[in-house]
Amino acid sequence: MDGEELTEHETALYDRQIRVWGADAQRRLSKSHILVSGLKGTVIEFCKNIVLAGVGSVTLNDDRVVTEELLAANFLIPHDENVYAGKSLAELCCHSLKDFNPMVRVSVQKGDLSSFSVDFIEKFDAVVVSCCSLSTKKLVNEKCRKVSKRIAFYTVDCRDSCGEIFVDLQNYVYSKKEDAEMIECRLEYSSFEEAIAIPWRSLPRRVSKLYLAMRVIERFEELESRNPGDTSIADLPNVQKLRKELCEAHSLSESMIPDALLERLLASTTEFPPVCAIIGGVLGQEVIKAISGKGDPLKNFFFFDSMDGKGIIEDISKVKAEG
Repeated sequence: MDGEELTEHETALYDRQIRVWGADAQRRLSKSHILVSGLKGTVIEFCKNIVLAGVGSVTLNDDRVVTEELLAANFLIPHDENVYAGKSLAELCCHSLKDFNPMVRVSVQKGDLSSFSVDFIEKFDAVVVSCCSLSTKKLVNEKCRKVSKRIAFYTVDCRDSCGEIFVDLQNYVYSKKEDAEMIECRLEYSSFEEAIAIPWRSLPRRVSKLYLAMRVIERFEELESRNPGDTSIADLPNVQKLRKELCEAHSLSESMIPDALLERLLASTTEFPPVCAIIGGVLGQEVIKAISGKGDPLKNFFFFDSMDGKGIIEDISKVKAEG
């Protein structure tokens, strides 16, 4: 991302942003390349935000066809079957995203996310994944960690009116202002696989119940070979059984994962646009911070539940657990 300066047109277009975070940060953004897979409502909000911010390129990956459910919170797709018939979700979103900022290159990469090679992943500065299995999250994160440069990795998942973001910036160095001086800070992140493998009894006493509930449902989908989000209230008895097994294995009370929360996460198949906007906004902000190297990044989970309107950051990492 180093080397090229902003063009005169870029400087004029992003003038307000440059006044906020500086020309060097905007230059880094303008030369960055982002891979985004799984285009649900939250991710669409994220894509809009980073395109408007002026990243260099966004590559979209989602071969699914449009359904009524996917239209619920996706403002990039016109509600006209004649327009979207025969086209993939990524193709339709690509066309609409280009209108937000012609300076940003938006393209489509077809294929299964899990099949993308390390050489392909290495082209990007940040990878954001959603709507994929537990094993795919682990695999893509591992590929990001195999390359010589640092690739920021994010997962995002929204169910009902709840949302979760995971961040892996590996060994991250950034600058921030403290007492009128710029200081250099370093953070060490765990991979997604390392983070979710931490025994629950080692987690903070008041860890988010949403973190635990998401792990139970994620595990249920993997065991049942379900697509992410392909659940219903009819699955509750089996999910409760799995919760009991996992809580016993981790020496944790089942009350930490309430039935009411599991019911909400299982039953709802419709995204809530306001929640998508909040989670997508936070995710966009975090990717911008990681690329620009400005500001304290999120470490390493973020949770939002519209029932209480709170956003919670949890540091669930191998280093912290061992410490």
